Order: sequence, then C-alpha cells, then structure tokens
Amino acid sequence: MLNSDLKLSASIFADDIEKASTRDGVGKGTIEAGKNDPRIVVLCADLAESTRAEWFQKEFPDRFVEMGVAEQNMAAVAAGMANAGKIPFMASYAAFNPGRNYEQIRTTIALNHVSVKICGMHAGVSVGPDGATHQMLEDIGLMRMLPGMTVSVPGDAEEARKAVVAAATTDGPVYIRFGRTATPVFTTSETPFQIGKAITLWESNAPKVAILSTGSLSYSALIAARALSESGIESIVLHAPTVKPLDEKAILDAVQSAGCVVTVEEHQAAGGFGSVIAEFLSQHHPVPMRLLGVMDTFGQSGEPDQLLKHYGLDAIHIEEAARALVSIKV
Repeated sequence: MLNSDLKLSASIFADDIEKASTRDGVGKGTIEAGKNDPRIVVLCADLAESTRAEWFQKEFPDRFVEMGVAEQNMAAVAAGMANAGKIPFMASYAAFNPGRNYEQIRTTIALNHVSVKICGMHAGVSVGPDGATHQMLEDIGLMRMLPGMTVSVPGDAEEARKAVVAAATTDGPVYIRFGRTATPVFTTSETPFQIGKAITLWESNAPKVAILSTGSLSYSALIAARALSESGIESIVLHAPTVKPLDEKAILDAVQSAGCVVTVEEHQAAGGFGSVIAEFLSQHHPVPMRLLGVMDTFGQSGEPDQLLKHYGLDAIHIEEAARALVSIKV
C-alpha cells in the first residue's frame, strides 16, 4: 500500500496526475536558493532555455554567467568562483556536463573538494528524439566514482526543486541528474526530502520482493507494485533520490524483509544505481537480484514511452522482472 506518511500526491494513480520535467526544478530551486543566499550564482553553456537556467537569469541577471559552448571552461570558472566564496550551479546537458568536461570536474572541482553544483540535464533515454549522442546513460557511474562527490537523481519536478535547494547548503561538489520529458509529479511540498535518505513509497507487512529505484522511474515502480499487489504479490518500493551517499540502513531493512531485489534506473545497468546496490549487498546481505537498466548499448531516437518500453524500463517490464524473481526465490 502507499505510504501515507509521505504525503504523496492525492492524484498519484489518476490519469490526470500533474506532469512536469525534472529540469523545471533547476529553475525553481536556484531561484529559491538564490533568495536565501546571495553567494548563489548560475553558469550555463549556451542552453539557458533548455536547462531552465534562464529562470534564474531573469530573477538575478547580475548573478548569471553565459559561458557559451565551452563546458570545460565553465567547470574551471565555476571552481574558481567557488574558491572565491561563491556557490556556483553550472548547467548543461549531461552529455556535456559531466560528459565533455569530466576531466575538469575531476581535477579542478572534485580533487579540490570545492562547492560547485553540477546540473546534468536531458539524461536518460526518455530525452527521446535527440538520440544516442544526447541520451547520457553513463553519468551516474562517472560521478559516483569521484571521491567526495554527492550524487542525486530526483524522482519528479518537486523533488528536483528540493534537491537543488539542499545542494546549495551541502558541503563540497554535488551532481544532480535531470530529465527532459514531463513525468508524473508524485511527491508534494510536504513529502520529506533529505540528501542521503531513501523513502519507502509502497510498503507491505509481508513483501516478497523489494523494488529499489531512482529518478522518475520510481513512479513506474509504483505502478508495477500496485499491479503486483492486485495479483497477490506484495512488495516494497524504495525510492533513492540520493545515489551517493547511499541510505544503507533503508536498503538493508527493505532487502532483509523481502529477500530479493529488482533495481530500476534510466542508465547503463553497468556502473549505475543497480551496481551500487549490488556492491553494497554483496558485502552485507547477498540476495537474488535483477538489474533493470540499459544493457551495454547506446540510446536511439524515438518517443520517450517507446524507448522506455524498448529498453525494458516501463512499469510492465518492472512487474515482469519482479514476478520472475519471486518465482525463482520460491
């Protein structure tokens, strides 16, 4: 059943549930953070409209810097601004930020542990028609490997806003991953959010499988959990908006209760969220697992829903993976 303590959307399973792109959280979140702290500045690489950085620009024009198509330079400038006492948010497509400027992020930002907040937009296959070059599927792996880097993957636009606001007061570098497509807003302003904490969206007294998810696919995991419940298979859906640091206690509690795990992410299965969970559980509580993600291939052009179905990441495939895992466990 839905966790009523989380104060999720009253329309969570309705056909007319509100939808918005998680990238909207950048615009709203940076404005909110900017009002709270005059040290907040925003840098963008010629994509202010797409990244929603222009929302901040309109509110604080003297605290916005347009870097042009120069993501590597943007990272170096952001690091310098952080060293000078500012709190920079730098925004571009994830394919370029951290894709193109990874060395600068590693050396000038992470190695020096400066408080630069890296906003990677249009990540995952749900970017749609832009195709493989712009569908960044390796960014979680790249960023979680950097020492001292916080990595957040919000589930919806409201949670994205909260993640941006929280990042502003988080020590050191932070990477936040955002999508392009409008997805269900299943949380509310009252739903708790804290860096490093996972939340149980769907709970059960006798779960047979735990579905661990991150990003907007957590909503699909909820749809799958409801379908499983209607057929007599109870589950837990644990949404982890922070991949690093990992909420180890919440994950361990869910896994010990359920006995098997399906992980769900819009990213390469290798090196991503599923790998994080597998690394942790292999050392603390090994159980049967199924990792759902993109399997050692690049993206392609198509409509978002078509691509999620093609790569086995929609609610039906999550449900099928859970059923298969439960049957093996039994």
